[in-house]
Amino acid sequence: MKKFPTLCLAFIYSGSMLCAQTAEKTIKVIVENPWNTAKTDEPVVIDIHSLNTGFTVKSAVVKEGNNEIPSQLDDLNFDLRADELAFVTNLPAQSKKVFTLTLSSVKTNKTYPARVFAEMLFRTAKSNEYAHGTAVYAPGDSYTYTILQHHGIAFESELVAYRIYFNEKQTTDLYGKFNKGLEIEESMFYPTDEQLQKGFGDDVILVRGSCGAGTLRGWDGSQATDIQPVAFRGQRLIASGPVRTIADAEVKGWEYQGKELNMINRYTLYAGHRDAQVDVLFDQPLDKETFCTGVQNIGYSATMYSDHEGLVASWGTDWPVGDTIKYKKETVGLATYIPKKYIRKEAKDKENFLYTVSAPQEKSFRYYTMFTSRKETFGFPDSNTWFSYAQEWKKSLEQPCKITIEK
Repeated sequence: MKKFPTLCLAFIYSGSMLCAQTAEKTIKVIVENPWNTAKTDEPVVIDIHSLNTGFTVKSAVVKEGNNEIPSQLDDLNFDLRADELAFVTNLPAQSKKVFTLTLSSVKTNKTYPARVFAEMLFRTAKSNEYAHGTAVYAPGDSYTYTILQHHGIAFESELVAYRIYFNEKQTTDLYGKFNKGLEIEESMFYPTDEQLQKGFGDDVILVRGSCGAGTLRGWDGSQATDIQPVAFRGQRLIASGPVRTIADAEVKGWEYQGKELNMINRYTLYAGHRDAQVDVLFDQPLDKETFCTGVQNIGYSATMYSDHEGLVASWGTDWPVGDTIKYKKETVGLATYIPKKYIRKEAKDKENFLYTVSAPQEKSFRYYTMFTSRKETFGFPDSNTWFSYAQEWKKSLEQPCKITIEK
């Protein structure tokens, strides 16, 4: 009997191709930079649900012409279905680029060089042995500070590294680098003497009771307050690269200003960036609740800059840890930018330079924070250059790229 090759019937509709159990869809994405300044590693984020593919997207390929661009698919709500596709690109001033996205229902083993990294490590009964995790929750009155290695999720780009304390502070602690590169997987935020001699970075700030760099805190009318009492507290590691990291600090049942709030503080760090995007998410619209964020008054004697319209920055020197024999003082610069519509007033307390913020009838709001360490070989030598950079950073954030999808 003569054998015939198996035929695959293809149906093309709105850019979709169905072949047996495989489905694909190709779309065009136009990214425009209307600003008069070039943008480097500009994030491009596509909402997968808005594309109406008709299938579950399990892999994607992004191309600029014939060149493939590193990208990633992220599942934001742990339902095992992709919610967003992200990549970064460089755009000259007043320019545009065209990208082709091919989405598929088939998984791929394709990998890209990592430009970011994140980890959640559980401590075990054995010293120096850890279990990788993606989420942890505990009753709000539990002592959670020592459950995780580096006391919470750690995430980094080539420029900087952060960690989020898993306790009522939820503060961002900071790891400065001498040289660009990824270090946290190897150093686990605590470099050995040998690693330090090789040029590894280290913890550069003693956050005390402050907001560190851009941590959201409560506000009692005169000072920042911790996120407590809460019914449950948790952290989730959503994405660890290669293009961006996403980490959540979550509380349920936060008794605050006469309400019970369920809140997620979501930190996103992109390749090539020192600034973290902070999304504050609630399950119900807010009323008149007022919060605060800003930057630490480093060593209680930092130099401060404010444009009085959402940007606040500081520059100062302090011991990063209690050990003043092994470690030396560190000089760091901090900056936080909050869109003007959320600002209520400028404020300060002993630990912080702040803005109070609120978002009535909204279920979310977004702001940004960043830092530098003076030890960086690629950084800023003094407060003036740091504050100037912070002002340009704000301008860039206020001039977002335009993304157009052609299906």
